[in-house]
Amino acid sequence: MKRKSLFVSLLIIAVCTFGSLAFAQDAPAAGDTTIQDTAAAAAPAADTMASEEEAVAPAAESTVHQVIKQKFIEGGWEWMSPILLCMIIGLAIVVERIIYLNLATTNTKKLLAKIEDAMKSGGVEAAKELCRNTRGPVASIFYQGLDRAHEGIEIVEKSITSYGSVQMAQLERGLVWISLFIALAPMLGFMGTVVGMIQAFDAIEAAGDISPSLVAGGIKVALLTTVAGLIVAVVLQIFYNYLLSKVDGLVIDMEDSSIGLVDILVKNQAKK
Repeated sequence: MKRKSLFVSLLIIAVCTFGSLAFAQDAPAAGDTTIQDTAAAAAPAADTMASEEEAVAPAAESTVHQVIKQKFIEGGWEWMSPILLCMIIGLAIVVERIIYLNLATTNTKKLLAKIEDAMKSGGVEAAKELCRNTRGPVASIFYQGLDRAHEGIEIVEKSITSYGSVQMAQLERGLVWISLFIALAPMLGFMGTVVGMIQAFDAIEAAGDISPSLVAGGIKVALLTTVAGLIVAVVLQIFYNYLLSKVDGLVIDMEDSSIGLVDILVKNQAKK
């Protein structure tokens, strides 16, 4: 299920990204048509202001996609494509983790109240059945603790601690890959910049003259890969910090609720 959701996320992001690039590829033609129509419509003196605004709006919209495509091509596909791939895979993992963590969130106060009522009415088995039918890592931890309730409170605490570590590892799965892409994207950008600078100096050496336009053009193209890598890193870093805060909140919630479960078991044994 997790692999399926990750694949779906990756597919959606890839389709949106490459669909945008494909649309950008056709944008210049649409932009040229719009500009020609606007120029032809500007000749008659009877044109209204509304028709001019309608002609300018599509041109401005197509220009954005055209600029994105142009910068991508100027940066060089051999360096921009790996950076784009880092963004696609990283965002796919981000989407999968956000869905997983949201599904793992449980109202622990209500769950503890239901467990306490179930133990009063049907004992430990009723509480175990309730946890078995409840989604989320907290319910799984509670089930492991209740399954060892007959062995004593100390065993229950050890079981909760051990299985809690397993659940915490499940929550943090995939974050290491996001961290990798955060570090990898700028490095690929810097590498593309260095290679671009080398090519610019090779062009200067071949021309035998330091032309300002030649140097400025080469440096501008080389720096595009660095900008792209930094943008990808910034976007992924924001999502990475959000996911870390989400995981920390779930871990704290698991620890607090586990203490509440132990208290319920202690009260239940005291009544016996």
